[in-house]
Amino acid sequence: MRRLLAAALLGAASAAAFEPLAVPGLMVLTVAAYFALVRTLRDASVRFVLLTGLVFGLAFMGPLIWWMNAVDPWAWVALVAIEALFLAVITWLLRVAVQAPWWPVWAAAVWTTGEQVRGAVPLSGFPWGRLGHTAIDTPLEGWVRLVALPATTFLMALVAGLLVVAVTDRRWTALAGAAAIPLVGLVLPMGIADGGGTRTIAVVQGNTPGPFLDWPRAEIFRLHVAATERIDQPVDVVLWPENGSDLDVLDNAYARDEVTRLSQQVGAPILVGAILDGPTTDSAYNASVLVDEDGPHEDVYLKQNIVPYGEYVPFRRQLGALVPRFDRDIPRDILAGDEPGAMDVGGVTMGLTICWDIAYDGAVHGAIDRGAEVLAVQTSNASFMDFGRGVQPQQQWAISRLRAIETGRWLAVASTNGISGFADPSGRVVQRAPEKESATLVQEVQLAQGTTPATRWGSGLTLVIHVMSVAGWVLGKRRLRMEPR
Repeated sequence: MRRLLAAALLGAASAAAFEPLAVPGLMVLTVAAYFALVRTLRDASVRFVLLTGLVFGLAFMGPLIWWMNAVDPWAWVALVAIEALFLAVITWLLRVAVQAPWWPVWAAAVWTTGEQVRGAVPLSGFPWGRLGHTAIDTPLEGWVRLVALPATTFLMALVAGLLVVAVTDRRWTALAGAAAIPLVGLVLPMGIADGGGTRTIAVVQGNTPGPFLDWPRAEIFRLHVAATERIDQPVDVVLWPENGSDLDVLDNAYARDEVTRLSQQVGAPILVGAILDGPTTDSAYNASVLVDEDGPHEDVYLKQNIVPYGEYVPFRRQLGALVPRFDRDIPRDILAGDEPGAMDVGGVTMGLTICWDIAYDGAVHGAIDRGAEVLAVQTSNASFMDFGRGVQPQQQWAISRLRAIETGRWLAVASTNGISGFADPSGRVVQRAPEKESATLVQEVQLAQGTTPATRWGSGLTLVIHVMSVAGWVLGKRRLRMEPR
């Protein structure tokens, strides 16, 4: 019972490392304590090991994603349960890895691989609550530009393991290694990846008219039109948020003409976040549409990572009768795009991500591979901004800032009612709009012409870590067989 209580306390403390508390370095310490706890499970039954991981996962994920209640309480329960099951399996694998020689290396690899797997499956996975996400505003954030987010998680987990060795085995070399990783992070270079010319970008936050979804059709569109009309200086690109238009700007004549007029008025193309009609009456696309003085372009960016039971309903035929609200609240399934977001807009190659995309390594790195010079996030967090203290937008904002560091690019974020703003390639917040208010931000940004080590080598390093996790499990299993209980 003491072990289960410890697992619960460590899980809850881990959640405090993320927004809104965001205690710097806390999750490294909680993971260190959890590694120490798992090492005591050497002779425990598999059932008890899985139970320990499940308790840790429930206590961690429950408060971390409490904001899912804005969607539906049962959605929160289901997602917390699924993620806790993943952490139970990760704990079972860790129990073996921490018995191997040089166990901090293998345990860090297992933890990192576990994060990557739960961020990919089931469906599109849930890449939230990664250890590397807590590196923002700490000395460890410098590593993100060098090795990418997955390997940053590995280094942070390695620090955790070395701290355990330093305390339990009184090894000063382990303590020196644990201290060296953040100290090196302090001096690692951050900033623009081979900077080029400059462009001026306007971010439009039109706000929302009242409680979530309790507004007339086209009202969101009109609010963003009004906010755009307030731009009173030359700009090169105007960025609207996801769902900045609740009208199909390709097929709706009123919306198409209004945005075309706006583009002519401000003298710049507009990237409009809009829901477009799909190929069938029960499907749609979540898209970023380029509109210039000649009207909307047919070449659009389609959101790659769509949210199950938020934007589409898996197993709709089987679940529709059991949960009628699915058909009522999500009458059309959003179809996912399969191309990275890199679009030439006003002489700038914009790296486009829509909301959830920013948490996926492939969506971000794919845009950079296609020559993105600036990173843009179009998001609609209205339901989460209206729920509690807007914790989900805060967590997403932190992830977005890490992506600016990782890619060495300026970041522009447009949200319907928050959080909108700009961050420079060092992750520093340059501008941030007030929440739940209409606002227009204008910022001159420098274009990035090159790549960072993270975007060049990140996927390769992640593959190496996956191989290491398997090797660590094999080595741990071998030691367990050779040594008596």
